[in-house]
Amino acid sequence: MTIQITSLAVTDATLSDRAVLLAEQLNLELKLPDAEQAQLILTPTRLEIRYPELGGPVFIDFVSGKNQHRRQFGGGRGQPLAKAVGLKKGANPTIIDATAGFGRDAFVFASLGCQVTMIEQQPLVAALLADAMQRAQTDAETAQIISRMQLHQGDATKYLASLSEAERPDVVYLDPMYPAREKSALVKKEMQLLHQLVGPDSNSAELVNIARKVALKRVTVKRPKGAEFFADQKPHVSIESKNTRYDIYTG
Repeated sequence: MTIQITSLAVTDATLSDRAVLLAEQLNLELKLPDAEQAQLILTPTRLEIRYPELGGPVFIDFVSGKNQHRRQFGGGRGQPLAKAVGLKKGANPTIIDATAGFGRDAFVFASLGCQVTMIEQQPLVAALLADAMQRAQTDAETAQIISRMQLHQGDATKYLASLSEAERPDVVYLDPMYPAREKSALVKKEMQLLHQLVGPDSNSAELVNIARKVALKRVTVKRPKGAEFFADQKPHVSIESKNTRYDIYTG
């Protein structure tokens, strides 16, 4: 099931000018907050999506919460995610995260010193990312990390295909949408929302093929442990963590 968010609401009249620009950019109708509808909401502190079925707002925060904990206690360059993209002493690969989502892995890469370009196809998710980056730029602990992150909203396959030789990254990182679980309670509300906004994956083979042509060193694909290979392409090597497998394609 997919959902359509067609309106933007503000919780403070002083935000009206910003709301008008944002609504124009995202092709949304300006409305009053409506607890019965899925809406993009602009508050004095952040941009969020409210969807009654999720039971609470969905937003991105690079300064505190899970991203802060992961930055401080995630294991640094020794964690499987870092190893999977080739991070090692003296090596900071340039990375394109072609399926950015909520930007969590991209934030880890940037916190470890990499230059990261995030591509997010869904405009509302990209808007949440842009808002989170803007807020994190004003925080002393995250400003430098955010300076290593760039965001592009659009189709990842087209973006990768348009790169010049000089723009090719060392690594293309893919975290494709996992199949939706039947028991939605098992899926965190952020992922429920992402599933319902984005819908099913439809171009996996095309995406991994162009990624393998573009990446200078490797393509890394994040998968659930035990899942089939992405687009039925066997990797050269895999790195496993507790619940996740990183499939690595080189050459």
